[in-house]
Amino acid sequence: MRSKLRHPAVWTAVFALVSLAWIFPIILVVINSFKSKAYISSETFSLPTGDMFVGLENYARGIDRTDLIASFGWTVVVTVGSVALILLCTSMCAWWIVRVNNTFAKTIYLLFLFNMIVPFQMVMFPLSKIADTLGLNTPWGLWVVYLGFGAGLAVFIFTGVVKSLPAEIEEAAMIDGASVPRTFFTIVVPMMKPSIVSVAILQTMWIWNDFLLPYLTLDMRKYKTMSIAIQYLKGGYGSVDMGAMMGCLVLAIIPIVVFYLFCQKYIIAGVTAGAVKG
Repeated sequence: MRSKLRHPAVWTAVFALVSLAWIFPIILVVINSFKSKAYISSETFSLPTGDMFVGLENYARGIDRTDLIASFGWTVVVTVGSVALILLCTSMCAWWIVRVNNTFAKTIYLLFLFNMIVPFQMVMFPLSKIADTLGLNTPWGLWVVYLGFGAGLAVFIFTGVVKSLPAEIEEAAMIDGASVPRTFFTIVVPMMKPSIVSVAILQTMWIWNDFLLPYLTLDMRKYKTMSIAIQYLKGGYGSVDMGAMMGCLVLAIIPIVVFYLFCQKYIIAGVTAGAVKG
């Protein structure tokens, strides 16, 4: 028999406290973004009232000092292009792996799984050198880099999903004269929609917030993502304009939080879509 959850009120309180622990740092950043920088360190947990409250001054100063508008544009270019490339290439690759199902395809699949467990620290310095040599130190060159690092998880999820799809539908489409690309884009992709949206959410959250890969790859004289631009608020001798940094952090958080809240219902559906077979 399935065991019943005992003391639901207690568990509700526990989960509420855990949720608050996750949300509290974001709330703290928002609160301090409206304080004078002189009070952020001394009155960190206080609400911005009286002399502490500076309105949108921190936001304006942060945008001016970091050129955050341009950085926002480059972040959008990097994120949208990388996620689109990952979804296109890995979904086709996963479909090919499952439907071909020979030794070579299984070996490719194992290499993708190996890609998930290789520590990034092992390849970060060679990656920087190779990116400069191959001309990948641009936002569109970074699409290829993110494809390499994001393909493992995406192929793993998509492979499980494709295994649960009935091959008879694809065979019927091909018998009716549909080409392989048409079969994939008109038959397979619509059935994979929950998992595609789920992978898109996970990859978008990772790429939007990523600091290390753009920092190692991009030409800093021309391109900066928001995570990199915010770091330029650090001054000499370790000084930091905390007010402007808090304002910029809030502006960087808002788009990805809104995106996540809008699409979160697809995450569980996408991750569990391939749980029937495999």
